Amino acid sequence: MDEAYIEEGELFEHHRIVADPKQELLRVDKFLMDKLPNVTRNKVQDGIKDGFIKVNDESVKPNYKVRPGDVLTVELPEPPSDTEIVPENIPLNIVYEDEDILVVNKEPGMVVHPAYQNWSGTLVNALTWHFQNLPTMPNNDGRPGLVHRIDKDTSGLLVIAKNEKAMTSLAKQFFDHSIERTYYAIVWGEPIEDKGTIDVNLGRSLKDRRITAPFPEGDFGRKAITHYQVLKNLRYVSLIKCNLETGRTHQIRAHLKYIGHPLFNDATYGGDRILKGTTFTKYKQFVDNCFKIIPRQALHAKSLGFVHPSTNEFVQFDSELPADFQSAIEKWENYVNTVD
Repeated sequence: MDEAYIEEGELFEHHRIVADPKQELLRVDKFLMDKLPNVTRNKVQDGIKDGFIKVNDESVKPNYKVRPGDVLTVELPEPPSDTEIVPENIPLNIVYEDEDILVVNKEPGMVVHPAYQNWSGTLVNALTWHFQNLPTMPNNDGRPGLVHRIDKDTSGLLVIAKNEKAMTSLAKQFFDHSIERTYYAIVWGEPIEDKGTIDVNLGRSLKDRRITAPFPEGDFGRKAITHYQVLKNLRYVSLIKCNLETGRTHQIRAHLKYIGHPLFNDATYGGDRILKGTTFTKYKQFVDNCFKIIPRQALHAKSLGFVHPSTNEFVQFDSELPADFQSAIEKWENYVNTVD
């Protein structure tokens, strides 16, 4: 079985291949060349040497012979894109910059890279205007500087690689899940536990490929772990902090819906309607006003920590909550205090 995913946190294509019970002994590089589309032997061998290809969760050498029942996990760069990047003079909110990296605070509503229906106005369009010769992951044309991404309507911090050394270092850290990422979210309801860990496999929904679905039995999807902590209970909604141990597509959004607390105003995961509270018209009007204040899922990538590619020291960056997010919190605080 071959499962392929493009993850929010890591720009890698993922495959899980189980060797047939009658599989004859065959070098792992030759085996994968037969199984993966549009892949070269050099690409496979480089992936093995870099530790991106494992057999039974262990690193192997290119001359390893695949045996019946072996489980091969492959994480390779995404297929090439035909998108031509047009530089656009779009202002960037730069939090930090040096010769190796750039940390930007992305506004909500900005798409990270050009894609279907969003060919312009993206973060990448802005980056190519402001910076020359940004590196690109192999076979990942059209996304210079990117080593991770966040959703269009999620605001917050992204780190950009300004040279090949930085790109290799950061990509490996994302691959190893050693990057520290903290998100703030407004969710419907009050979680029973003030702290918790959601350890539930996530994968593309079998009914709608645009949605990430939970697979609690572990029979599908990929391992996904989110740690959360309640920062403020507001009776009908809560402000929580999430730390990602993995970086699957829509991980926080899907995990929080799974435990019964969808993100406030997350249309994709059912948070754009009243899920907690009364049926009174006045309350409905209040919630509608909150939706207008923050017309997106209430999720912000607040902090980012990693080992600097050149200094090898751990660095951490933090951001303020955007105005719409802060206004929504204040409005709920005022409402709860008033009805008390």
